[in-house]
Amino acid sequence: MSEFYGGSEPIVMDEEFLQKVAVEHTPQNLAGIIKREGIHFDEVLELSLEYRNILIIDNLREFTSLEKLYLNNNLIEKIEGLDRLINLTCLNLSFNKIQKIEGLESLQKLEVLNLANNRIAIIENMDKLEKLTHFCIANNLIEQLDNVLYMRKFKNLFTLTLFGNPVSEADDYKLFIAAYFPNLTCLDYKIVNEKTKNDAYIKYQYVLEEMRRKEKQEQQAINADESQKADLQLHTDAFVEFLNGSYLFESMFKDDPELETLQHLPEVPELLQTFENEMVELCMQLFNIGLAEHKLRETEVKTFFSGEAKTVADCQQKASQILAKFEQQHQQRIEELEQLSDSNAIKEKIRCCNDEINQLCKSFMSLEFLLVSQLEDIITMLERNISHMVGNFSDNTQRIFALCRDLEQNYFQNVRNIALATLEKIAKDNLEEDMSDDVRMLFTDKDTVMNALTAGHDNHLIKINDRETLLGTRLNAWKVALIKGIQDKQLKQHRMRFSDIHRYADYLREQLAKFL
Repeated sequence: MSEFYGGSEPIVMDEEFLQKVAVEHTPQNLAGIIKREGIHFDEVLELSLEYRNILIIDNLREFTSLEKLYLNNNLIEKIEGLDRLINLTCLNLSFNKIQKIEGLESLQKLEVLNLANNRIAIIENMDKLEKLTHFCIANNLIEQLDNVLYMRKFKNLFTLTLFGNPVSEADDYKLFIAAYFPNLTCLDYKIVNEKTKNDAYIKYQYVLEEMRRKEKQEQQAINADESQKADLQLHTDAFVEFLNGSYLFESMFKDDPELETLQHLPEVPELLQTFENEMVELCMQLFNIGLAEHKLRETEVKTFFSGEAKTVADCQQKASQILAKFEQQHQQRIEELEQLSDSNAIKEKIRCCNDEINQLCKSFMSLEFLLVSQLEDIITMLERNISHMVGNFSDNTQRIFALCRDLEQNYFQNVRNIALATLEKIAKDNLEEDMSDDVRMLFTDKDTVMNALTAGHDNHLIKINDRETLLGTRLNAWKVALIKGIQDKQLKQHRMRFSDIHRYADYLREQLAKFL
């Protein structure tokens, strides 16, 4: 017997094949039009490709509106080629040769998934399918009940089909599933009744409580991680990431090889601690200023877009009024044309109609140029306000980083004085306290000590300057990108509106040309 359905050869999912299949499922009254003009793949909502001897899922990238896809009863070995089907709600891949669940990451709207009668041994790679309500994986190779617990993350799942898998042969299979999936209403095409749910709860009560406790802890950890990421994103958007603490201070001393040795000098640890506290205080000042400025900028941008939308809406309303009045009169002129038989009268009437069309275009153009002028004014106001805000933030940034450099300079001078005093004591063999071998080795030569301190000082200033430069560069780049993006968008929309006016005028003139 041939392994292909009906003894036919495998089908290649090329454009011609997909066009043919799409036409087959087109309503009868549209079929003739579709066959002549072709079908737009991005308008297809449902596609049935069962019993086609398909080996590879391919060429579906343009079916971006597809909601239901049936690929059951084929020869498919791998789930692939579905990345662009982001609107898919139903996918049937039953009766194929699939060995692994994969390639479903983009299908976040999927509600129904049928993978029955394949060769799948593990339920996996479905994390993004949060809206899943129906899952059928009957007649596969799933052996472990614990693997089925993977499905607990799908809070909307209420229909699960597992029969025909080795796992369904376990003695307490039904009670296990009912216990761990309390929201399930249907298992293997049978209603999960209250008695089964109660028996399951009694049997697995303590295990379930422990699992829920662990799941709650895991969820809390996930929430904390997401909150931390959200905070970091906010700080990054405000250009003050890692300024809410000692990050900058620690980065300054990260590559300072002599710091650990210098800390053995009695006065240095306290000096270093004071330096850190003062640096952190300045960084927190800048951090809080940055968040406040970010909020002000966000408010300004939102106000701009609100004003932009209102300006465009007002213009569109005026254009609609002009168009409605014109179309009413134009329709009357067309009806008058249809009553005329004299060619000269027809030509004169068409000339008058063209004059009205030209006048309509002038009215639309006047509105368009008025809109462009108004939008340019509010863009200019936005740019002025944002520039003022950026300037204020830059001034505060420069002021605070200058204070950071002063702190570093003060710390350097104090440590330098301590080092010179220590060198003098060593030279006079007048040390009152014990000194470690590392410190003694460092202080054997004045030039070595001074060079080490100067190198550290220079490195500290570089770290401060680099952070200041990074903040300023990104802040100004954001301002430029914001204004340019808005201007480019407005230019594109202006050209589209301009083109629409001319296309509509051409359409009207083509209507009139039919009377000549």
